[in-house]
Amino acid sequence: MRAVPGQMLAGRYRLTDHPEAARALAVDERTGALVLLRGLELPGLLTSGHDPDDPVPEQGERLVRRVGAVGAAAATHPRLLQGVGAFVEGELLWTVEEWTAGVPLSEQAAAGPVPPYRVAEVAADLSGALRALHEAGLAHGNLTTESVLVCEDGAALLGGLLSGVAQEALAEELGGPGGRRRYEVRATLVGPVAERWPLDGGPAGDCWALGVLMQRLVTGRSPFPDHGVPELVTAVRDGRREPAAVCGPLAPLVERLLQPDPALRPTAAQIQRELADLLAGAPEPVDEERAAGLLTVKPEGPLVPLTPRRRGRGGPGREPVAAETGPEPARPPRVPPALLGPLLVAGVFLLLVLGVAAVVLFAG
Repeated sequence: MRAVPGQMLAGRYRLTDHPEAARALAVDERTGALVLLRGLELPGLLTSGHDPDDPVPEQGERLVRRVGAVGAAAATHPRLLQGVGAFVEGELLWTVEEWTAGVPLSEQAAAGPVPPYRVAEVAADLSGALRALHEAGLAHGNLTTESVLVCEDGAALLGGLLSGVAQEALAEELGGPGGRRRYEVRATLVGPVAERWPLDGGPAGDCWALGVLMQRLVTGRSPFPDHGVPELVTAVRDGRREPAAVCGPLAPLVERLLQPDPALRPTAAQIQRELADLLAGAPEPVDEERAAGLLTVKPEGPLVPLTPRRRGRGGPGREPVAAETGPEPARPPRVPPALLGPLLVAGVFLLLVLGVAAVVLFAG
């Protein structure tokens, strides 16, 4: 992107790092808040190669107004990153969204499959954010691993609303409200991301996308072939996908979410309630160190309890301490009581035999 750290955009947003993958962090000089900027390349017919100091062309202004209207109408929710607005600078349409410390869900997904109950926690957060949007009369349309931020405490925040609106608006601006041309533009902007290609839009399309996302996280792959947009769109249309049975305890919910008929899919509110019930009955997490100890067949030395390791300040763990002592337990007898009687009789008999043998020996 044609921007560098320290550069001011729109006379308000100062970049704090190098733009990367069509995104950059910036400080809002008016509020002091940290924001995320997402850039979208605009074709020359929308910008006419205008100078940044010149007025933005009418088409660019139209896109900015459309994106800003959605941001203004969006509901406020603790699991929803708020969209601030949009602006055009050079040949880029920038969307502005609040930012908080966290890791994109895409990074966690790239590390491999995620345990089903952890996926349920993430999906519960996202369904709450979707519910707030749907009740405000909006759809998200951009639910992917790239638009979800996972905070240090594990909470999942849904972002990407305005960037998704910008992509859809640009596809319509260039290709018209429908038809082959719009499909081609949208395929270029969106790419083969299964969550972005539901058969239908609106809230039902968001719920379908959540089902795709859940199965992707649990299995580490998309339920639909996504090597290219034509193959993906055909598979979605034909219902050709990996069965949801691979999702374990989430399978019944994912199966309903991926139904072709939107009327058969649960709503965001129903998803939220179902996931809450599932998590209420979730097994307790296993302590990895304890689990590793259970796999030890025979310890190399005496078992010595350890005091808790100090956490949070980088201090070393404490040394082992001696086990608590108390009255020594009584040791079991070396000879079982049931054998004492027979052994005593055998001893007496042996003494008699030895005595008779001694008499015969000396008398002889």
